[in-house]
Amino acid sequence: MKYSSIPLAQTICTECKNHNIEHIVISPGSRNAPLTLSFTADPFFKCYSIVDERSAAFFALGIAQQIKKPVALICTSGSALLNYYPAIVEAYYSQVPLVVISADRPSYLIDKGDGQTIRQDGVFFNHIGHQVNLIQDCIHASEKWQQGLGIEIQSKDDLISEQADIHYKNSSFIKEAFTSAYNSSWPVHLNLPFEEPLYQLVKQTPEYIPVQLGINKTANSLAIDWESYKRVWDISKKILIIIGQCTYEKLSQDLINKLGNAKQFLVMTESTANVHHDNFIERIDSLLVPLEKKKDQELWTDLHPDLVITIGGAIVSKKIKQFLRTYAPKSHWHWGTTKANNTFFKLDAHLNTELDLIVSEFISRPKLDEDAFYKSQWIELYQSIVSTIDSHLDAIPFSDLWVHASVAKLDLKGVMVHFANSASIRYAQLLPNQSCTELYCNRGVSGIDGSTSTAIGGSVIHKGMSLLVTGDLSFLYDSNAFWNSYVNENFRVIVVNNSGGGIFRILPTSITDDKFETFFETPHQVDLKALCKAYGLSYSLAVDKESLEEELSTLLSPSSTAKILEVKTPRTLNDKVLSEYFEYLSDQIN
Repeated sequence: MKYSSIPLAQTICTECKNHNIEHIVISPGSRNAPLTLSFTADPFFKCYSIVDERSAAFFALGIAQQIKKPVALICTSGSALLNYYPAIVEAYYSQVPLVVISADRPSYLIDKGDGQTIRQDGVFFNHIGHQVNLIQDCIHASEKWQQGLGIEIQSKDDLISEQADIHYKNSSFIKEAFTSAYNSSWPVHLNLPFEEPLYQLVKQTPEYIPVQLGINKTANSLAIDWESYKRVWDISKKILIIIGQCTYEKLSQDLINKLGNAKQFLVMTESTANVHHDNFIERIDSLLVPLEKKKDQELWTDLHPDLVITIGGAIVSKKIKQFLRTYAPKSHWHWGTTKANNTFFKLDAHLNTELDLIVSEFISRPKLDEDAFYKSQWIELYQSIVSTIDSHLDAIPFSDLWVHASVAKLDLKGVMVHFANSASIRYAQLLPNQSCTELYCNRGVSGIDGSTSTAIGGSVIHKGMSLLVTGDLSFLYDSNAFWNSYVNENFRVIVVNNSGGGIFRILPTSITDDKFETFFETPHQVDLKALCKAYGLSYSLAVDKESLEEELSTLLSPSSTAKILEVKTPRTLNDKVLSEYFEYLSDQIN
C-alpha cells in the first residue's frame, strides 16, 4: 500500500486505525489530498465521497448514530470546514462523536491573501468537545518550513531530531482527542497544516497498535450518596419520570417493564424515547394541550410533581417544559450517562451511572397507597382522552394530521425511522407508532438543515428498510443529500408538502397579511417530481385519502431504487384541523 509522504497524514491515518475509527467521510479538495490518498489506500477504512460538506457532516452523524462510535470527516481548507458547523452543533448537543479532520495551510500563510485560507484553528470553539491545532512537519518540504517560520536548522540530524519531537507531540494530541470523543460522545476537531507538495506517495505500513476501547464512561456508583437520595424519594408524594431521546442510551425491555409496572411514579415518554408500555403516557401534548384548553386550575395543581426525573436526551414537548417551569418541582434529578440538562431550572442531581443500577436502588422502596394515586389518576385521565382519538381521526378531512395518523398505522418493526424537524416530529409526538423502536430525529438544535443527509447516512449502516418522514421545506433545504452514490434501494421518504412552513400556521401569531406568507410560511412551486428525476429516484404522488392509502400500502415493499412519496396537503386547512383535534380532546375531560 502507498501512503502520503507527509508524516502527519501517516500519523492521523495510523491513529484512526489504532482507535478503530473505520468510517471516513471525505469531501474532495487539494489541501486534504494527503489524507484522502492515505485513507483510501488502506482497506481497513470504509471511505465515503460526499461533495457537499454540510451534507457530508450530517451523513457522518447518521452513521455515528447507528454504530455508536466516532466517525471521521475529512475536508480541505477554507470555507469547506465552515460547512460542517450545523452538524457539529447538532452532534455537540446530541452527544454524537464526530472526528473532524481539516487540512489547512501552514500557519505562516494565514491572513496573507492565500486562496482558501481562513483562521481554522479553534473555529468551532463554542460547540466542540475537544480541539487541537497540530504541528506542521519540518522534514516535509523542509526548506519552505524554515523560510516560512524564519527558522534555520544547521544539520540533517537536527532536522530529524526536531521531526521526532513534532511526531511525538502530534501523536499525543491525536490520542487525547480520540479518547475524548470516545469518553464523552461529542465532536472533536483536529486541524492539520500541510505544506506543498501534497500528492507524493511512499510505500509504508503504518504501525498498527490497537487501543483498548473499553473505556468506562460512567461514574463510580460507590461515590453516589444513595441514602440521601432515598430520603428525598421517600418523602416525595408525586414522582414524575420523563424519558426523552434514547438513541444512545437504550433501555432494555426488562427495565421498561419495571418502570411501567411500578405504582410509585408516573412515566411520560416521547416518540424519540423508543420505549412503549401500556402504563406510559406516550402522547404528552395530547394530555397537556387539552388540559391547558380546559383551564382547570385544580387539575394543573394535581399534576404538579414533587420530584421530576429525566432519562435520556432532548425533550421535544414544549408543553411539558412550560408546565414544569411554571409549576416547578421541588427537585429534578437526571438518571443515566447522557448529559444532564437543566431544562426546568431545578436540576440538583445527576446520577451518572447505569440505569439498571439506579432503578434497582429506588423501585423496591415501599410507598404508601395514596402515593400510587398520582399515577393512577393521570393514567385514567390520559386513557379517557386518547381512547376515542381513532374515531375522531377517521372523520377529519385530508390534511397533515390525517397523513401522520396514516403513517402511525404502518408496521415499522425493524424499520429505521427518521423524522425531520419541525412539524414532522411534533405530529409524531401526537401519534406514536407502537411498532417503531428505532426512531431518530436531530433534536440537539432541532434544525431542518440536515435531516435527509442524516437519514441517508444511517441507512448505509442499517441493514433493513429506512424511512424518512419530512416536510417539503426540510426536504428541499437538504436536497443535496441525494448527491452521492450511497442512497440505497431500501431508502424511503414521505414528503408532506403543504407548500411552505406549515408549522408557522400552528404557532401563535398575529401576522395575517402578505408578510406572513412571504417571510414566514414561504410558499413555493418547486416540482419535487423533477427533482427526484434529476437524482434518479422513484417518485409517486398522493393528493387525497384514497391515493395516500394506495401509495402507503406498497411504500415499504422491496424495490430496485429508493422511493419518494410526495403527499400534497391543503396549506390553509391544516392548522384548523389540528386546532379542532385539540378541542375534541379537551371535550373528553369531564
